[in-house]
Amino acid sequence: MLKHRLFSPLRRHLMEPLDALRSGTPFLNYWKELERTQYLPEAALRRVQWERLTDLLAYVWDNNEFYRERMEQAGLTPETVTSPEEFRKIPVLSKECIRQNTLAMISRGYDVGSLMKFKTGGSTGKSLEIYLTEECSERRNACARRHDRWAGWNPGEPIGAVWGNPELPRDMKSRIKDWFLSPVIYLDTMSVTEASVRAFAAEWKQVQPTLLYGHAHSIFVLAEFVRELGLSSITPKGILSTSMMLMPHERRTIESVFGIKVTDRYGCEEVSLIASECEKHEGMHLNIEHLYVEFLRDDGSPAASGEPGAIVVTDLMNRAMPFIRYRVEDVGVPSDRKCSCGRGLPLMESVTGRVADFLVKSDGARVAGVSLIENTLTCFHGIEQMQIHQQEIDAIKIRLVTGAEFNYDISMGLIAYFKRVFGHDMNVDIEFVDKIKPEKSGKYRFSICDLKIL
Repeated sequence: MLKHRLFSPLRRHLMEPLDALRSGTPFLNYWKELERTQYLPEAALRRVQWERLTDLLAYVWDNNEFYRERMEQAGLTPETVTSPEEFRKIPVLSKECIRQNTLAMISRGYDVGSLMKFKTGGSTGKSLEIYLTEECSERRNACARRHDRWAGWNPGEPIGAVWGNPELPRDMKSRIKDWFLSPVIYLDTMSVTEASVRAFAAEWKQVQPTLLYGHAHSIFVLAEFVRELGLSSITPKGILSTSMMLMPHERRTIESVFGIKVTDRYGCEEVSLIASECEKHEGMHLNIEHLYVEFLRDDGSPAASGEPGAIVVTDLMNRAMPFIRYRVEDVGVPSDRKCSCGRGLPLMESVTGRVADFLVKSDGARVAGVSLIENTLTCFHGIEQMQIHQQEIDAIKIRLVTGAEFNYDISMGLIAYFKRVFGHDMNVDIEFVDKIKPEKSGKYRFSICDLKIL
């Protein structure tokens, strides 16, 4: 425990800079620049944002046929986009459009084979393939670090993560590197039990993380266990919730159990971090250095301050596979209030959507629905959208919207996967549907549990 506390400043001031120098990564420079720009006046940040947006439009006009066609169809050229009103003439980009045009969206001059590629389940259970450069990834990571620090964490300090299927270091070299740079301990949300929570608490006592990080609902489940078991060793300095909407009752429980406020964060894998609370918790600061964020009514006009609107995001950093006016299928509430923290980054009030339930194994262990969706959509091909519905302790229904690649073997593999997770006595039924509809509230629920024991 003492060693980890002593090593935190050494990691931050010596080991990490040496590792960055060795690898040649610009990550630290990006991060330091973001630490500076967050306190610029909003007007100055808006000017930077607009300059980056117009530069992006000029770039895609010359280097991306997919977006050039969309601009031409709207009667636009880069020179004519001189205001937000003109910019809104570019058609909104949907997930379905991305799936149908993934490779066409790659800009000229980029070799797909040399780009970073990942597949995401997304907030609605629809899979997408995303491409970006290493530079873009480093900029995203630098932004995430800035917002991690808002929760009270500092670089080099250990982290306790509540996450599904964590990528643990596989060899001694990786374990040593992680320990020297940023140790992370995990509570795997694929199986949250009394035993796993007690083991997590014991490891926390030894490593002493300062940040508790994870899916919003998963942290809530951990908090309930901590309260029920009377555990006292999990004492974070900051709590950072992400991945799904933090419900008010969940926030109250987490803050009551751990005695500190939750820092809530909002983003999506396609464009990374969109907004985050700061230490004042007066709203969520928008990441406008990297993104252009719109809140739109049904008719496409801007939502007013305090009025819910569909969130549409333009990524100002990813030129390899640009995302311009991308509808993330969430609803947010913009704000014209100013945060007392003094940062120039504007606020949004809140975000809705992303409601996912934990499912339950026969032994009472809980499984995070978000983890199941992430694991299956990234591993099984031909699945376009998915919803998991547990109606009984021994029965799960999987609703699937499938594509051309889907076949019988994939369906059998999917059933086998769920039986491995929940036990071979679990009845797994697949229902093929044309579309998974949102609820009346507009929210998509990719994981539903009807059991009362939750």
